[in-house]
Amino acid sequence: MTKHFENATAETATRVWEVTTFCKDHRIEKDEEAQLRRLFGAFATESELFHNTQRSPRWRD
Repeated sequence: MTKHFENATAETATRVWEVTTFCKDHRIEKDEEAQLRRLFGAFATESELFHNTQRSPRWRD
């Protein structure tokens, strides 16, 4: 059985971020950014970054 994927779905699944930009946009602290850079280097997929960060809720800012 085959399944058809829409182009938008396929693109978001493999979106690649620069680690520093991702951390800046998602308010991730510098020590965790350094850990992500050691783990992945300068670039990583969105999924990898989201699964390897601990984000605090925004209402606790």
